[in-house]
Amino acid sequence: MIDDRRVWSWLLIAAAIGGVLYFLAPVLTPFALSALFAYLGNPLVERLQSRRISRTTAVVIVFLLMTLAVALLLAIIIPALIDQARSVPGYIDSLHSWFDRVAAPWLQAEFRLDLGALDPGRMFASLRAHLDDIGRILPKVLGGLTTSGAAVMGWVANLLLMPLITFYLMRDWKRMVERLRELVPRPLEPTVTRLVRESDAVLGSFLRGQMSVVLALAAMYATGLSLAGLKFGMLIGIVAGLVSFVPYLGPVVGIGGGLVSAIVSGGDIWINVGLVLAVFMVGQLIESFILTPKLVGESIGLHPVAVIFAVLAGGQLFGFFGVLLALPVAAVVLVLLRHTHERYLDSEIYGAEAQPPATAATSDAATTPAAAPAPVAPAPGTDPAP
Repeated sequence: MIDDRRVWSWLLIAAAIGGVLYFLAPVLTPFALSALFAYLGNPLVERLQSRRISRTTAVVIVFLLMTLAVALLLAIIIPALIDQARSVPGYIDSLHSWFDRVAAPWLQAEFRLDLGALDPGRMFASLRAHLDDIGRILPKVLGGLTTSGAAVMGWVANLLLMPLITFYLMRDWKRMVERLRELVPRPLEPTVTRLVRESDAVLGSFLRGQMSVVLALAAMYATGLSLAGLKFGMLIGIVAGLVSFVPYLGPVVGIGGGLVSAIVSGGDIWINVGLVLAVFMVGQLIESFILTPKLVGESIGLHPVAVIFAVLAGGQLFGFFGVLLALPVAAVVLVLLRHTHERYLDSEIYGAEAQPPATAATSDAATTPAAAPAPVAPAPGTDPAP
């Protein structure tokens, strides 16, 4: 039995760790980001190790690949996205003109709608004003970050520290995990180890499975819409791919944005609409028959609602550091809830032992195959069957 004094000691240690994380959250942010990169890269490192490559060499290979991906993201993709986002308000007038010229007469003729009560002109003006506000706020925010000397020094320090921390975490990942396991109190070690393994499976299923699907969809949608010659193709495709971790939300957002792009892109609108639908149909087929079966499989990961709540709650409590901690904590909570549910079903409160025996007998009879007929003894004086 575990005495009360030991339980209180563990609770005090857990509270102390929580307090340290709360007060040191800004300092721990680059370490949390580095740990996330190391966690994502560790499976590839171990796979390279299984091919008789030393761990240090495998870490160097994975580290270079991750650095190349981040550099590509910062140097090409993000600037292109910012350019497309800043040009969106300029096409609101084109969309308004198309609505007055084509959509409004068709709606009035087919459905006899009185669009005067909706005041479409005011709606488009309000939409443009909001987009202009976003365009003005973003440079101010970025300008504030760049004009603050402390902020600049902090960003530079983090950018220099994170690759270094990520490299050492990936190299010593197994050793650090083993050290942490040795620190767990011995009576709790088997239970904690099992919970950590299950949490790793849940978290890995989401980060390495679902997130890989999300990134692949973002790349496919952005490439397809850009090759189709549609305005904001990269922006729409990446946004649609990133929100695809919520079922059906990605295609809805992507097709909605794609239809608007089809109107303002020029040329034949119906051909543009057909291209948008073709891109998302092909993407959905590839996701359903190739990406999800191969990358996610049958594993049970985090529910999208749980992910959204965890990210919002983490950001509210600990800021950006809380956002980074949200998914691991959500995975641990999910595993704890599963174990609590299983123990409840086996408990006396639920009454599992008080079920009537007839139910069990009926269940056994339904699941047990019918008994084979007894062999018939040969009649006296006749030869037995061969």
